[in-house]
Order: sequence, then C-alpha cells, then structure tokens
Amino acid sequence: MKKRHPYMSKVRAAQSARSRARIIDSVITLMKSRFREQIRLEDVADGAQMTEQTIKNKFGSKAALFDAALVEVHREAKELRHRARPEELEAGIAGLVGYYERLGDLLFRNRAEEGDLELVETAREGYRQWVKRQFASQLGQANAQRRKSLTDALECVCDVYTWTLLRRDMGRSRPDTERAILGMVNALFGQP
Repeated sequence: MKKRHPYMSKVRAAQSARSRARIIDSVITLMKSRFREQIRLEDVADGAQMTEQTIKNKFGSKAALFDAALVEVHREAKELRHRARPEELEAGIAGLVGYYERLGDLLFRNRAEEGDLELVETAREGYRQWVKRQFASQLGQANAQRRKSLTDALECVCDVYTWTLLRRDMGRSRPDTERAILGMVNALFGQP
C-alpha cells in the first residue's frame, strides 16, 4: 500500500481549491451577461479552462454549480459592503459602488430574470440590513415615522438600479457615480 505524503495532499487540496474558484468565477462572469438557462457547462468549462467532466466531478450538476456560485456571491457581497465603518459615509458609498462594479450586472440580471426568488429575497434583506447599519447614526436621530421613510429612500438611492442607471445608462464614471449617490444621500439628511 502506498503511503501518502502530507505535502502531496496539501498540494492537491490547494490545486482543487484553485480549480473550484476558477469554475465559480467563470459562472459568475457568465451570469453577468446571460440568463441562467443560456449558460451551458461547455461555456463554464471554456471560461475556467477545464473540461465539462471536471466541472461535473466537482459539483455534480448545473444546479449545484449555480448554488455554489451564489453562495460565493453572497459571501463577496457581504465582504465588499461591510468594509467601511457605519460612520464613514464616503467610504460606505465607495464600498457599495465597488460591490456593484464587481457584481452589479449579475444582481441586475438576476432581478430581471427572477430565476431565484430566494436569492432575490435574501439579497434584498441583506441590503436592507446594510442600509440600517451604514446609516445607523443618521437614522437614529429621526423619529420612527421619519426613520422608516428615510430607510426606504436610502434603499432607493443606494440600490443597484441607481448604479445601473448612472453607470450603464448615463455612462458616468465610477467616481462620478460615487459622488452622485453620496450627493443624494446627503440631500436626504439635509446636508450639502
């Protein structure tokens, strides 16, 4: 019986993790420009520079592959949105726009497709929690009725649709988009 060397097991595990990450990155990239039913395993394999069989071996099915990709999207979304402390308005907006720069097209397409209603609802709730966290000090100064109204307005101002409108439809640069969203947020709080 061959004895396994711990070093070789670690190398194989690292290679497997890199392969898995390339596959998931390929799926996420494709999801930004196509609806799910338009994505074939062959396309994922081409993007990851692997075979379809390797993808099937790692994930089992196309549905499991999409599930794994969406878990990664959620993890990355949380990481990108929560980099700034709540009191850091400019950094918070910059983090949000950075998140949209990475995943905004995918989010926009997923909402349009309504392919995964659980994902849409989970994303919506995570986003609402980010709004409450990021603007906690400003919202805390308002009475209950005003706080609800402000929270709703902040969700609209900071939503992926606003980013899409500014970046994709109006062709604004990333810095211009950040300034526009920050300007709208400040206007809600009565600041210049």
